[in-house]
Amino acid sequence: MSLQDILSKQVIQAVQTNFGKELPSVEFQATRKEFAGDITVVIFPMLRVVKGNPVQIGEIIGEYLVEHVEEVIGFNVIKGFLNVEISDSYYIQFFNKISTDLQYGYVSPKPEDKAVMVEYSSPNTNKPLHLGHIRNNLLGYSVSEILEASGKKVYKTQVINDRGIHICKSMVAWQHYGNNETPESTGVKGDKLVGNYYVKFDQEYKKEIQNLIAEGQTEEEAKKNAPILKDAQDMLLKWEAGDEEVVALWKKMNAWVYAGFDITYKNLGVDFDTLYYESETYLLGKEFITEGLKTGVFFKKEDGSVWCDLTDEGLDEKLVLRSDGTAVYMTQDIGTAIQRIKDFPDVGGMVYTVGNEQDYHFQVLFLILKKLGFEWADNLFHLSYGMVDLPSGKMKSREGTVVDADDLIKEMASTAGDISEELGKLDGYTESEKQDLYKVIGLGALKYYILKVDPKKRILFDPKESIDFQGNTGPFIQYTYARIQSILRKANMDSNVVLDSTEITLHEKERELIKQIQLFEEVIQNAADNHSPALIANYTYDLVKEFNSFYQNVSILGADTDTEKLLRIQLSMVVANIIKNAFSLLGIQVPERM
Repeated sequence: MSLQDILSKQVIQAVQTNFGKELPSVEFQATRKEFAGDITVVIFPMLRVVKGNPVQIGEIIGEYLVEHVEEVIGFNVIKGFLNVEISDSYYIQFFNKISTDLQYGYVSPKPEDKAVMVEYSSPNTNKPLHLGHIRNNLLGYSVSEILEASGKKVYKTQVINDRGIHICKSMVAWQHYGNNETPESTGVKGDKLVGNYYVKFDQEYKKEIQNLIAEGQTEEEAKKNAPILKDAQDMLLKWEAGDEEVVALWKKMNAWVYAGFDITYKNLGVDFDTLYYESETYLLGKEFITEGLKTGVFFKKEDGSVWCDLTDEGLDEKLVLRSDGTAVYMTQDIGTAIQRIKDFPDVGGMVYTVGNEQDYHFQVLFLILKKLGFEWADNLFHLSYGMVDLPSGKMKSREGTVVDADDLIKEMASTAGDISEELGKLDGYTESEKQDLYKVIGLGALKYYILKVDPKKRILFDPKESIDFQGNTGPFIQYTYARIQSILRKANMDSNVVLDSTEITLHEKERELIKQIQLFEEVIQNAADNHSPALIANYTYDLVKEFNSFYQNVSILGADTDTEKLLRIQLSMVVANIIKNAFSLLGIQVPERM
């Protein structure tokens, strides 16, 4: 039973005993630093039930707690806040319970619980992964890890957008201008090669528009009539009709892209349990749209296009099938969702990691799936996140102004190397050890900088600012972990001894550190409930700040007694383990030395 549970039960009893009133709940908050106490009971909400002076009410409850609760050794009341002081023995007993638990804070899944499927990455096969995809992948992977740590069974998945007009644009451009070049013949990574042709299509399309305008067409007419666009549209129809030549080219170019993606995912440190391809799931979507037409979920317009009327829900009419019978994104998303539940019947909900420009799309998708009668549609969540900007401005794939994911990962390692050399932190390292460490620091800096921000907020990403060995950064936390490992290597005693809670008087810094450690399990649950890795990241920074304050104020290896030394070594070990586990939930490695 947690401290809050113990106190909550006794505060309710104190109000019943002293005032004859039933208190529905008790509100707690952390005690402010300037007051004595470890946890604060907020009296003001009680005034709805208990009439009187909040200070007097606090005094009466405080006296009751000292008398009836073993863990409470004192209290003070400041206005409407009852600050409760907890015994050292309570904190030592808690610490003894968790000090050797390497999985402290994690909860095991219950066999009867439904699983959660988390979708992330979900790239188009017409371009390489870029900075926006990095935020997507880091968020989706981290949320998966956090949900699993909170006690959920999790499947990590992606749906690959491997069909549609954007794919055909790269294919047409390669046909027209590629001279049969391949990743092997050019030495260019497959996803980059295909992405170059997506940019080439846009360049040639714009030229053709200008030529048609010069011949007398309006801009709108020219945009529709540009020959290269018509070629791409014809190719899409041929692909949906199963044209052998088009399908063969599609398979060849997609294979180049998949090989490129695999390298990027490995470098980024993310993985998937299962993959879905829109080229397969859109057909199932079409089947359910046909069924939905019969049941009145959808309706057909005069031109043959199929729509869903969501005006009663405050939205508008949504296209689900074009007049020529070709699918739209909504078609394939309906099919993908249904296929996933068919494949994994234990899934009871899904998390979609997709940028906030798609908020409306997912609002519509979830409504349509509910209208189709799927119970699990009540447990769908759009993990909507803000865009990532660089100081140079917004990225555009078709104009080739994106920040390539592979290039950024390399740049981060290079920047980490430059800063580490400046600081002179790596004396005695071999060149190979240095390069490995630069990758760990650079990638850790990138991931932490992105994940410490609430997902909903837009980010201005500054690579150099992220690799700072001071402040709320990945390298600062990694450095603290490495410092603790250095302390533990120097310590020479059996650290598995159970501490006698009657022998120890805690130093204020030891107490504060244990209180911070206590929060970890609750933080994991909150991060899971809110789908927010930022809660884990910022908790870890707070823990590290608390440890550094402890480190600066008490001597660990030079403690006055063996008992004090043992406690401080054990505290250091537990903090290091939490840093390692918390960073693991963010997909970040921690180096043993720096």
